[in-house]
This record gives sequence, C-alpha cells and structure tokens, in this order.
Amino acid sequence: MSTLEPGTPVVVAMTKHDGRRHWGYEARFLGSDVHGDWIGVPAGTHHARPGLEFDSAVATVALVPADGAYAFPAVNAPGLWCDVYVDMATPPAWDLSGPVPVVRSVDLDLDVIRLEDGTVLVDDEDEFAAHRVEMDYPPALVAHAEAACAQVVAAVRAGAAPFDGPTAERWFAVLDGLDGP
Repeated sequence: MSTLEPGTPVVVAMTKHDGRRHWGYEARFLGSDVHGDWIGVPAGTHHARPGLEFDSAVATVALVPADGAYAFPAVNAPGLWCDVYVDMATPPAWDLSGPVPVVRSVDLDLDVIRLEDGTVLVDDEDEFAAHRVEMDYPPALVAHAEAACAQVVAAVRAGAAPFDGPTAERWFAVLDGLDGP
C-alpha cells in the first residue's frame, strides 16, 4: 500500500498487453483501507486513449487493490449510466520513481459493469477473445483474467465490499473535501 498523503496528484497509465497506450488520466490519492489504496477522479477530469477522449461527467473513486487482484474497480457518483465499472487488468501497481506517482496496469479487455438499475454484465468478451490471440496472452494470464472476472461478477451482484455503497461513500467524502483536481 502507498504512503502518499491524501490529496497528492497521481496519474493513471493503462496500456494494452502489446505495450500500446490505453487510458490515461489524472487523479488524487485519497488514502488506504483493508481493500487497498483509493484514488479520486473529480467530475470534469480529462480521460484519453488513442481514438477517444472525454471529460468525466461525474466523480469516480477507484481502487488499487492490496491483494494483487486482476481488477481495477471504479465506483461512479450517481448520474452516470453505470455505478460500478471494473476493468480486468494486471494487478495495478504504483510507480513512485518520477516526480508524479503513477498507477500502472495492463488492461485485459473484460469489464464488469453494474448499471444504475442494478443489472450486472460483462462487456468486451469479443475484444478479449480477439486480443488473446492477436496479442498472444499467455494461458496463465487468460486463466487469471477469466477467474477474476467471475469473482468480480459474483461480488458485484452480491453488493460485497468494495462494491457496496458505504465503502465508496467514505472515499467520495474524502474526494469532496479536497481542493479541486
């Protein structure tokens, strides 16, 4: 777990398995709990990846899991089409070698999404199937991503922490208490 101070600016840098750039955005370190380190992304934050850019419509809190999970979960504030969005990814890790702390992870395509109406679905299974061949995902990586996806689906459906309301609410309160992005 990180020893950063709450409010410290951080960068999220996702890549694909073949090394090409994927999502990147700025965030703020919020703190740590039993689940890992939490970062906050204020509404209006710019997100970019090749071929797509947007400014977030709502605030988000995201977890850098303490257990090395193959997932990078995010919980969105009300008002977006989904309230939970979990990227299956290599275990997110802190890179503290530069002037700004960076959370690095490799996106593995599969996403577990809970819509605002409570429906839970897995997105991008077709992309995962294509990329595992195109980018030569090792069999162990495929097995971990699929197992993590199944575990996350079950946890999100059950409303288990950190996908329950109170866990994220605590971190939204911290984000709300910070001075701007």
